[in-house]
Amino acid sequence: MRITSKGQVTIPIEIREKAGLLPDTEVEFRIKGNTVTLKRQTGSSSRRPRDLINRMRRKATVAMTTDEILALTRG
Repeated sequence: MRITSKGQVTIPIEIREKAGLLPDTEVEFRIKGNTVTLKRQTGSSSRRPRDLINRMRRKATVAMTTDEILALTRG
């Protein structure tokens, strides 16, 4: 990996998935000697599902019943 001129680095998908690092996850960096550790910030994952649901509320643009949606997705 290389760090960009803006100080950015891409975290491989396998690592992001294993560590639960989703978009908008808050992280913290720790330095010990010459080692830098990236850690998901404590508590950020516990409120994340609620925050996502709150952002999605009343955003639907299609007026369909649950049965109509299930019929489309199943087949």
